[in-house]
Amino acid sequence: MTDAHHRAAMAERAARAGGAVAREHFRTDLSVQTKRDKNDLVTEADRDAQQQVLATIREEFPDDDFVCEEESGVLRGPEADADEARLVEEIPDSGACWVVDPIDGTTNFVRQSRVWTTSVAAVVDGEAVGSATYMPAMGDLYAGGPESAEREGTTMSVSEREDPETFVASPVGYWPPEKRHEFVDLFEAVAERFGDERRVGSFQTTLAYVADGGLDAAICTRPMRPWDTVAGVHMVRNAGGTVTDVHGNEWRHDSDSVVASNGNAHDVVLEAARQALD
Repeated sequence: MTDAHHRAAMAERAARAGGAVAREHFRTDLSVQTKRDKNDLVTEADRDAQQQVLATIREEFPDDDFVCEEESGVLRGPEADADEARLVEEIPDSGACWVVDPIDGTTNFVRQSRVWTTSVAAVVDGEAVGSATYMPAMGDLYAGGPESAEREGTTMSVSEREDPETFVASPVGYWPPEKRHEFVDLFEAVAERFGDERRVGSFQTTLAYVADGGLDAAICTRPMRPWDTVAGVHMVRNAGGTVTDVHGNEWRHDSDSVVASNGNAHDVVLEAARQALD
């Protein structure tokens, strides 16, 4: 097994392991805290699931770095010793790291909705080589290898629709209260151009649905963190889709926006994104 395939397989294994831990907490009496604002939530399930993901990966990749949503129990940079995972702020341009979101869709999780994921991406020299988005409450695993995209072992492909008026598109992302008007602008732009819209409350779920053809496009007009995007973008691309920023440039983990589509009317999807910014 090549290193890239090994890492892709490990992403799946770690996502399943972390997701199993999160599922044990699901629909139980949770202790919920807030982070940036009263709607940015974190629970002990997020932290426990992340620790399981890291422990699983470090069994075979003990020296790799991690870019994680939660900080609990993880030492930073040179302060980490041989018994601790090392958390870094950003994806490095060289070397290997893992991008981890233990529960993407924590608000859904807290409200007992089944739409949440444990997502893991394996990154080498700044590019994803493997990804996994596991939906424990639904039993689905979406995964991307070095050149593949599958849902529960079945090859995924983006939708074949070409007419934007038949598209189901998702305005996605997190807007703090003082920026909420930007989301309203995005929703209106999506509603004007496409047949229907969805907001599922989990960025990684949204991107997995684009990869599998359940959604035709997803648009976020603001910067998002790597744990919200890297795994899903990798799957969309491997499933035949297109992912850029709002300017039409190839998307990177440090881009200021995300525009993902099946590729058949990407210019129209970009128009909607730009209208929201005007």
